[in-house]
Amino acid sequence: VTSKHNDDEQYIWESSAGGSFTIKQDNSEPLGRGTKIVLQMKEDQTEYIEEKKIKEIVKKHSQFIGYPIKLMVQKEREKEVSDDEAEEEKKDETEEEPKIEDVGEDEDADKEDGDKKKKKKIKEKYTEDEELNKTKPIWTRNADDISSEEYGEFYKSLTNDWEEHLAVKHFSVEGQLEFRALLFIPKRAPFDLFENKKGKNNIKLYVRRVFIMDNCEEIIPEYLNFVKGVVDSEDLPLNISREMLQQNKILKVIRKNLVKKVMELIDEIAEDKDNYKKFYEQFSKNMKLGIHEDSTNRKKLAAHLRYFSSASGDEMCSLSDYVSRMKENQKDIYYITGESKDVVGTSSFVETLKKRGLEVIYMTEPIDEYVVQQLKEFDGKNLVSVTKEGLELPEDEEE
Repeated sequence: VTSKHNDDEQYIWESSAGGSFTIKQDNSEPLGRGTKIVLQMKEDQTEYIEEKKIKEIVKKHSQFIGYPIKLMVQKEREKEVSDDEAEEEKKDETEEEPKIEDVGEDEDADKEDGDKKKKKKIKEKYTEDEELNKTKPIWTRNADDISSEEYGEFYKSLTNDWEEHLAVKHFSVEGQLEFRALLFIPKRAPFDLFENKKGKNNIKLYVRRVFIMDNCEEIIPEYLNFVKGVVDSEDLPLNISREMLQQNKILKVIRKNLVKKVMELIDEIAEDKDNYKKFYEQFSKNMKLGIHEDSTNRKKLAAHLRYFSSASGDEMCSLSDYVSRMKENQKDIYYITGESKDVVGTSSFVETLKKRGLEVIYMTEPIDEYVVQQLKEFDGKNLVSVTKEGLELPEDEEE
């Protein structure tokens, strides 16, 4: 590492990574000011001098650093020259012969250009500085200044999704700790959403714009693993390890805030019936898993559940819709579990209740069994299975 300060001599620090180092005055080419780092690569580490690998590392860890990172790359371009020049180029070219192709091969062109000198195209190599971190950290800007197109472009670059997001939440938290976050809900669930043990990289953790890790399990609960985005903390140390993160109190506060904001985002989506229908088709399993796992937000999540029922026809209804249609003397919410809407709809249990003018909710997914275990009641009304032995129904007015 060669370093020069305006008011001091130029020094060089050297080490072979064995725990010791030397510092001495450097009399080689003066830097002017600043720092130059030269790395000697071990024989088995030469992949780290390959252009592809360097670009990969910079994109992963330093894509959003505030200053430009440039790499000198070799490129090729086509150059049009006359026959004589091409011959000259050919003589100069000792290592590699350039590819030469005729321009204007078709006969008409040849006739027109007959009196002109014949042109040829050759490929020449050149080097240039390529900026590797052009994507700017959109989350550091004020949300009011960012257009939906900019959010869309950023979402695609972050996730490699081919379509835009369904909803976005951009916020910052200040006070005892500071962080900014940008969260997206995609339009569709990935096919492997519930495949465990697969490294998920949906929330990327940054510390002061430097990428630290993805798949940070402590940052968001498993049932919200479909949420994508970035969290940029001002308080975590840059060299934090996975083990340290597990014990870190800052992360617990970040997690609590993220869950709260995702709940707000789901509330916002629910305001638009069509949008919510799209969301629920993709992520209903996640909502139900949340009722099983997240006791704090169970009540909020329950309000967002949707089911078919004996009275809802082709539209799904919420538990609140059901409660609003309950008979005056009805104290419980009735449900039946089964493998499909058609199967449960023709059940004799359902027929009995329908005759009495009572509505039955159809729960047709295996995960619904877990939902009713945790969600014993909704809005002060108990959830009761119609297949339960000794089921007590409210007395019919006629009786």
